[in-house]
Amino acid sequence: MKSDFFTYQAQTSPHPLAIEISHAKGSYIYGTDGKKYLDFVAGVSANSLGHNHPKVTEAIKNQLDAYTHVMVYGEFIQQPQVDLCKQLAKTFPLKNTAVYITNSGTEATEGAIKLAKRVTKRAEIIAAKNSYHGNTQGSMSVSGVEKQNQVFRPLIPGIRFITFNEEAEISQITQQTAAVILETIQGGAGFIEPTNKYFTKVKKRCEEVGALLILDEIQTGIGRTGTFWGFENYNVIPDIIITGKGLGGGMPIGAFIASFEHMSLLKNNPKLGHISTFAGHPVIAAAANATMNEILQSNLMSECLRKEKLFRTYLQHPAIKEIRGKGLMLIALLESPELAANVIYKCLDKGLILFFLLFEGRALRITPPLTISDEEIKLGCEIILETLNEIV
Repeated sequence: MKSDFFTYQAQTSPHPLAIEISHAKGSYIYGTDGKKYLDFVAGVSANSLGHNHPKVTEAIKNQLDAYTHVMVYGEFIQQPQVDLCKQLAKTFPLKNTAVYITNSGTEATEGAIKLAKRVTKRAEIIAAKNSYHGNTQGSMSVSGVEKQNQVFRPLIPGIRFITFNEEAEISQITQQTAAVILETIQGGAGFIEPTNKYFTKVKKRCEEVGALLILDEIQTGIGRTGTFWGFENYNVIPDIIITGKGLGGGMPIGAFIASFEHMSLLKNNPKLGHISTFAGHPVIAAAANATMNEILQSNLMSECLRKEKLFRTYLQHPAIKEIRGKGLMLIALLESPELAANVIYKCLDKGLILFFLLFEGRALRITPPLTISDEEIKLGCEIILETLNEIV
């Protein structure tokens, strides 16, 4: 299988972890050689309830027995789609909210950008330097790392970049701006939180000039930071939310959420202003509903904050310069990219899955399932500390 993987499957990086997967359950992934791996990454924040959660699996199987794809999104009334939109709309602090389900987070970004232009009749989008919103061309256009973008230019015109948390640059938002798009916590840049009421000040400026605020909750949403949406921690309500990753409980999904009034603009002048064949696929929507039900009806969100304290308590080591993030969206920041890579590969040998960040090479990504146990947290942290002691 490994030979075929490298021969026939297009690669995304020079050095993939290349574990040959047999099965996965709970907080563990199992290799075809029988080796057991404790998963501190959760499919890069996607497996909110761990692997093969029984309620998610049951929802998928039940929906398979009923029907799978029947029609392009938005034409037939399908219970899983309706239920999911209703559940998501109820989590938004504003009333009269509508949801457009997509196949992925990057597609949700594309839809949100289109919606902002349609609402404001403006073209300029302001994004943050060192941001990441996805890898389709529109999403890349608002992702602020030129090293990633340069070989794919030209991208979408009319994009300007400001520095995250730099208040002096908020004035660059003007009456030419359709929207400001920001990650609630900057992910690829190193899990950087907003400071000094930054979002409150950005939203105020947007209101002054008639621009919309889009918050990317693809990583921070669905309970990972201790509240259902990450922005609830920072005293701001965006005009448009983007979500994905953890919403599907391991299945591919995204969505953008806005007022019903704004979202209605996508259905006329022109018709089919946004359309997708497989968006809201009933099997995936069923999985997302089961995931949301479990997160909203349990104590998993409050437990995220308690478990964060465990990580911060256990991960004390001279080589760890800082623990960044909130809830179960954390990184351990080391001295150098070389040390971080060494730790990640050696921990993998010891049966612990960690991962890299896109643009901060010194980071160890720690985004485990929300269902991870205290004992599993302690075990994984012990492996990290043992590995650091061996190397440093």
